[in-house]
Amino acid sequence: MIRFEQVSVSYDGAGGPVLRGVDLVVPEGELCLLVGPSGVGKSTLLGTVSGLVPHFTGGTLHGRVTVAGRDTRTHRPRELADVVGTVGQDPLAHFVTDTVEDELAYGMESLGLAPGVMRRRVEETLDLLGLATLRDRPIATLSGGQQQRVAIGSVLTTHPRVLVLDEPTSALDPGAAEEVLAVLQRLVHDLGTTVLMAEHRLERVVQYADQVLLLPAPGAAPVLGDPAELMAVSPVQPPVVALGRLAGWSPLPLSVRDARRRAAPLRERLAPLAPPAGPDAARSGPAGPDGGAGQPATARPRGGFPRGGFPRRAPRPASGGPADITGLAVRHGRVVALRDVELSVRAGETVALMGRNGAGKSTLLRTLVGMHRPAAGTVRVGGVSPRDTAPTELLRHVGLVPQEPRDLLCADTVAAECAAADGDAGAAPGTCRALVSELLPDVADTTHPRDLSEGQRLALALAIVLTARPPLILLDEPTRGLDYAAKARLVEILRGLATGGHAIVLATHDVELAAELAHRVVVVADGEIVADGPTAEVVVASPAFAPQVAKVLAPLPWLTVPQVRRSLEATA
Repeated sequence: MIRFEQVSVSYDGAGGPVLRGVDLVVPEGELCLLVGPSGVGKSTLLGTVSGLVPHFTGGTLHGRVTVAGRDTRTHRPRELADVVGTVGQDPLAHFVTDTVEDELAYGMESLGLAPGVMRRRVEETLDLLGLATLRDRPIATLSGGQQQRVAIGSVLTTHPRVLVLDEPTSALDPGAAEEVLAVLQRLVHDLGTTVLMAEHRLERVVQYADQVLLLPAPGAAPVLGDPAELMAVSPVQPPVVALGRLAGWSPLPLSVRDARRRAAPLRERLAPLAPPAGPDAARSGPAGPDGGAGQPATARPRGGFPRGGFPRRAPRPASGGPADITGLAVRHGRVVALRDVELSVRAGETVALMGRNGAGKSTLLRTLVGMHRPAAGTVRVGGVSPRDTAPTELLRHVGLVPQEPRDLLCADTVAAECAAADGDAGAAPGTCRALVSELLPDVADTTHPRDLSEGQRLALALAIVLTARPPLILLDEPTRGLDYAAKARLVEILRGLATGGHAIVLATHDVELAAELAHRVVVVADGEIVADGPTAEVVVASPAFAPQVAKVLAPLPWLTVPQVRRSLEATA
């Protein structure tokens, strides 16, 4: 279905080809997962299939890419639209209409499908992706995850023979991601659709892949093969594979179910031990005034979460810390986005906000930087009201990295962005650039921010915010588009900031990140906090939020592969 014949792609000014020596075939009716570190050319390879490379992006394409027999060099993207459906990393760049239903119908209108066919497919897609209640909503009012589902749905309605997806689950909560992947499975197995997908959250998708296409390094020739075999040599791998490598299992498991079948001897070795304390242990929180760890706390059953399934809410610390919220309510027109929110964050504490798409996590973060006016209650950040504080003064108290990092980027080069950030923060020259180098070691000063991948742009925006070193740091989906190596570097930076006394609040669907980094997890549902407690208790109490290691080793209390490794090394 998709054939690459000695394909290379290069851009003017680049040190070498972005892609080199791609020579392979993706058969019809298979799900092929594209894997590799950030910046190795995954998005470029996907663009050659849809025709966006080179017709839209520029550059030079050597060799030949054919899709269903059509040469993408001689067929522009609009001439491939009936065969190839594409969803990029940024759903906002995908939309051409204002409402959900209109967006789902637009692609079919462009292809001239009959009104009856369009109506039926719109209804099917609304049901498949859980969008029925959003059909009349303006797209601009949706959460990032809801927009992602709409973008995917707008492609599915045209029934393409080939689906090209770039990070399709990056902004989705665990439940929504499973729904989308189940839909893709049905398309592959029942309709023979060919799916070529790039995804950094391999723990979600690798078990569904028929083949893995590994790009090991920039400019290196890709390798296509069996998922388990390539995971054994891949520089990026999900926790379940890393656990299998550590335990010496062969072949490597790709799913929690496969790993649990082999984990009995490992559970026996770990049973008499306790997870080690340390930087990668899921801690209950920084010591309180009495020197003890955070205490278990109350939960209100709401929003479909199981009664008694979460730990009880923790006692609120004394006010006057980096963030203190009391009785908060926020409205978006007639929609109540937040209601009766009580939350305090202490210095040195990392808090993960979790919950389904549209639960109110981003609204809560934006309220902390004064972007929304509370309908009720009070919000204090470092002792001041963010809504009534000048931006230059507020920067001394709080910084937000939004879901759309381009909102913070306005210069023509990475170097100019870093210089501006140093000036705004009053930091020593080179401070921001040093942070960028930690997160993105291979990005040149002269690179234009628009030429960065979604994950690279996010890392640049994060470095800009961290330059000011505000006491309270807010991050909205900070690992979206980051590979495991970049995420590990991010974790170390955030952990160092927390150790230095900074408070960190991150809204995330990345359960592995929460397990590794957060002291507390706060679950938000329908605008309310339904659980607030130590990470180990909250994430294990819900299968939706439990990390892979916890599922494999349950009922033992290990959450991450580094915890397991350190325990085994201590007994060796």
